Amino acid sequence: MTALLPGPTDTEFFDRAGLQDTKLGQMDKDDAAEVAREGFEALMAGKDHVVAGSFKNKVQVAGSRAVPDTVKAKAHGKLTKPGSADD
Repeated sequence: MTALLPGPTDTEFFDRAGLQDTKLGQMDKDDAAEVAREGFEALMAGKDHVVAGSFKNKVQVAGSRAVPDTVKAKAHGKLTKPGSADD
């Protein structure tokens, strides 16, 4: 089993979740095929996890290890706040 850790990915998720009018919904997203390819390659290589997608996502995941969960939760809350796309 391989845990796939993608960043924002260009799928229908943001429409279905009602997140189009948020900073997260408006930001650039990684290509879904590329994220899937990275996940599949990691699975075939026997890796237990893979941080897939853009370099930006990989840096954010690496940096988040030093940030308290409460700070991460607050930041994620701001990204998904309705009407925050233009803030």
